Amino acid sequence: MNVTKPTLNAVARRANVSASTVSRLLRGAMRVTPEIEERIRRAAEELGFSLNRENGTRIITFLFSNRDVLHYFHSLVLASAEAYLARRDYNLLYLSLRYSQTTPWREVHLPKLLQRRDLVSGFIVAGTNTQNLFDLLAHRKVPFVVFGNNVAGPWKQDKIDSVWSDDVQGGMDVTRCLLTLGHRDIWYVGNTRLTWHAHIYEGYCRAMTDAGYEPRLSEFDSEDEHELGYLTTKSILNRGLPLTALFAGGDVVARGVYEALAEAGLRVPADVSVAGYNDIEAENMRPPLTSVRVFSEQIGKALAELLLNRIGQPDLPTQRRTIPTQVILRESCAPPLICAAGPPARQVLEPQP
Repeated sequence: MNVTKPTLNAVARRANVSASTVSRLLRGAMRVTPEIEERIRRAAEELGFSLNRENGTRIITFLFSNRDVLHYFHSLVLASAEAYLARRDYNLLYLSLRYSQTTPWREVHLPKLLQRRDLVSGFIVAGTNTQNLFDLLAHRKVPFVVFGNNVAGPWKQDKIDSVWSDDVQGGMDVTRCLLTLGHRDIWYVGNTRLTWHAHIYEGYCRAMTDAGYEPRLSEFDSEDEHELGYLTTKSILNRGLPLTALFAGGDVVARGVYEALAEAGLRVPADVSVAGYNDIEAENMRPPLTSVRVFSEQIGKALAELLLNRIGQPDLPTQRRTIPTQVILRESCAPPLICAAGPPARQVLEPQP
């Protein structure tokens, strides 16, 4: 007996939508309401129609470049992107890549698995990257989206899909918080040679100069963030420089700051206030750390969403999405020479214009 194979048109009829809606949804080119998406998926399942057949292998690669360790922040971004893609029947493949900024794009070597265009539908590009990799991917006509905060050097932002955490605004907001508490001798602790620190530092500088105060930077050239915070703080203290608050460019950096202050017999926040960035470890530190919350789950979802938009609609204008940050004020920050009543309770501060 001949069995008729289910077709896309049959799925569309059963779901009571157009065939073009089903086709574009399966290619990731169209956002529909959850109710319509569920109708389409239920109809496909009832008819035995494979949703995977419409787009080859449906594999997206999370390409993590020029970093030795997958930071916990990036692991949260990856997990969020994977969850978003899985709901649309895509698989996410993690691969690392190391290349030099000075290598001509034609000589940047992708892993062999990624050299076959038929195996990978697109790339989420994270880690530390430069324009030569983007030129290579564009030449190979592979859809890709970039996490913009970590791109080093000049690059063609107006031609490349990207997602950003608003780290400049985040740096401004937490610095303004410290200024509002009465601090004036505020130091930024970080390595501004790293692009993500440079964005945060830019926001810190804007807030300080807008308020009429001189930015103060103490940095150490290290990607070990705990070491960075520890050695930089020791340097400030050893030089006897004026200090009432330290703004660390990451929560792990702030752990190093805490350690150096404790060794010097200084209390947080009674002697020195401390703020961090990312809000990943902050709540579990003692005292709990004021930090800027970066919404890694929203970043991962946006990266996956913009990439599927590009796969489904190659001629779309350049897409750029910026995810706001949020200051979480905890017990590590207080006015200089706090009173016996103790530090302020935990507060969530909305970004200021």
